[in-house]
Amino acid sequence: MSQLLDNAIDQFSRLPGVGRKTAMRLVLHILRQDNQFVEDFTGTLQKMKREIKHCKVCHNISDTEVCPICANSRRDNTLVCVVENIQDVIAIENTQQYRGLYHVLGGIISPMDGIGPSDLEIESLVRRVAEGGIQEVIFALASTMEGDTTNFYISKRLQQYDVKLSVIARGISVGDELEYTDEVTLGRSILNRVPL
Repeated sequence: MSQLLDNAIDQFSRLPGVGRKTAMRLVLHILRQDNQFVEDFTGTLQKMKREIKHCKVCHNISDTEVCPICANSRRDNTLVCVVENIQDVIAIENTQQYRGLYHVLGGIISPMDGIGPSDLEIESLVRRVAEGGIQEVIFALASTMEGDTTNFYISKRLQQYDVKLSVIARGISVGDELEYTDEVTLGRSILNRVPL
């Protein structure tokens, strides 16, 4: 096999969720395209890497210093939803149910992985709340021990400010059978029940 092809497959297989077979299909697809396609493809990737920014307010990805969500005057700037990463912003935005702002931490506290509070965008969140104007901080982190630890740590840091702290509801997914639901989720669902 061509060494150049093999090198390209190696590069693609470094992407998350892409094994060697998928990498080979992608590389062979690109190889069949015309030169303009390949130039546009690689140029777009290089431009993205070179020019993309992180919003100076919420740390979301953006083409500008302040992301379109933070810059949107129709958003509720008294609400801030704390998320782990940019994928979480995209997931929440896709629901079209939330009209507030975000704060992207860039991870969650995980001592086992060597990630502490200083590795995350927690201080900038505390500064945002301290500046005033924010009435509620919604925690939308994973319902794991690390997510709960991060929620607890940040809530302790924010308790001195006059701001409501809440966490997204956790419960049983639509279509799930009760017998297959873990006890923690089922227990939280019962405790956090809502009127019918």
